[in-house]
Amino acid sequence: MAKDKEAYMLALAGKKLPILALDHKWHQLFTQTGDNEKLLQLEEVLKEHLKRESKINTELKSLATYKKKLMQEIVEYMDLPEGSTRDSVMEEKKRLIEEVNQKMEDYKDELLDLPREIDSANIELMLATMEVCYNRLQKNTADIEAINQWIKEFRVQLKKQVIKKQQKEIWNDELYSYMHAIFGPDVIDLFDLKYDPSKVRQKEEAEVPKTTDT
Repeated sequence: MAKDKEAYMLALAGKKLPILALDHKWHQLFTQTGDNEKLLQLEEVLKEHLKRESKINTELKSLATYKKKLMQEIVEYMDLPEGSTRDSVMEEKKRLIEEVNQKMEDYKDELLDLPREIDSANIELMLATMEVCYNRLQKNTADIEAINQWIKEFRVQLKKQVIKKQQKEIWNDELYSYMHAIFGPDVIDLFDLKYDPSKVRQKEEAEVPKTTDT
């Protein structure tokens, strides 16, 4: 690309970027740039981070509900007479609560890192998208220049052919006129000379598509 990755990273610093994998406009752009294996892989990485974030949030809610249930059960067992059964059940509930707390802490720690990972994956996807678009723009520009050159050359050739056609029409008009004046229509008919300038022009005009006003 015209600029290196570091330059783009500096330019993007502090800017709020949309999550490309969730952005409808990016998907529209992606369909225009054509299939690209690198973009597909980077998109998949980003989507996996997003799925993980969503799953952790769901798990945290579920664990919070489960923890609340365990604590409620402990409260209920506290009203029962002391004994081995009550004590063992309460110990088990407390152990489960500790496990839940540990899992929740682990999930929360992971949640602290995920936004950074999502942002990094999103930027990588954006840079790759820019590279694909840049290359496509370069190719399209080269194609446009080549087509413009072809059109320019075609116009020159077309102009030459039009001039040649007009010159030959003038010559035919003159030849027909001279022969008609010198030999007369009867002799021209004998030689099967079917060229008639007025008829040729009528035929050409009839072949030109007529435009209608709208």
